[in-house]
Amino acid sequence: MTKVKTILVSQPEPKIENSPYFDLQEKQKVKIDFRPFIHVEGVEAKDIRQQKIDLSQYTAIILTSRNSVDHFFRVADEMRFKVPDTMKYFCQSEAVAFYLQKYVVYRKRKIYVGKRTFDDLSPLIKKYKDEKFLLPTTDKLKPRVPELLDGLNVEWKQAVFYKTVISDLSDLANVYYDILVFFSPSGIESLFHNFPEFKQKDTRIAVFGNTTIKAVESHGLRVDIAAPTPETPSMTMALKKYIDKVNKGK
Repeated sequence: MTKVKTILVSQPEPKIENSPYFDLQEKQKVKIDFRPFIHVEGVEAKDIRQQKIDLSQYTAIILTSRNSVDHFFRVADEMRFKVPDTMKYFCQSEAVAFYLQKYVVYRKRKIYVGKRTFDDLSPLIKKYKDEKFLLPTTDKLKPRVPELLDGLNVEWKQAVFYKTVISDLSDLANVYYDILVFFSPSGIESLFHNFPEFKQKDTRIAVFGNTTIKAVESHGLRVDIAAPTPETPSMTMALKKYIDKVNKGK
């Protein structure tokens, strides 16, 4: 196996200075580039009205990601809807709840936080059966989320506030990387949309999550690095382990 010198991560560059990717790059002496293979575009307020959404009818908002936070408040602004102080926010994780502070004064009595997954958040939603829930989401929502909400017997409605769109990667046509890193099936879809004739050859593919592994294999590609595992719970740890093995023969 050839040594790893270059890595392309199919996500935006981390904004935090102490990202483990920068640490990996420095310690392993590899070049890491970041390029989102997919990006998010907001749905216009008029299109949301066509989904029969009246924001004043809801008393609670379910937020599954930072994108859902940004686009809920963007749409509220476009619709000139003043979000009432009484609005309750059900956030899938601490990270989403923390991000919510960008828009609201953080008062714990109105913000309910799950541990990490939507399953963790479900018992909190179930406790508030009298609320009217709105789920502002992407057009690529996992079916598990509606299934769980339907099972809670609460009043809720899903609305597409933003869409996942394939990025133009044509400038990468003649650029070679030793490792390509993917985090979602949409990333693989983007790869083949941009490069229908893509052949893996010596390129190593690193993948996060089972659904992404299935997407890679369904296209006849080889998964060389997989995370999370008990030994390597993060992608950077999985990359480090692989680079140690290939570059240093550990």
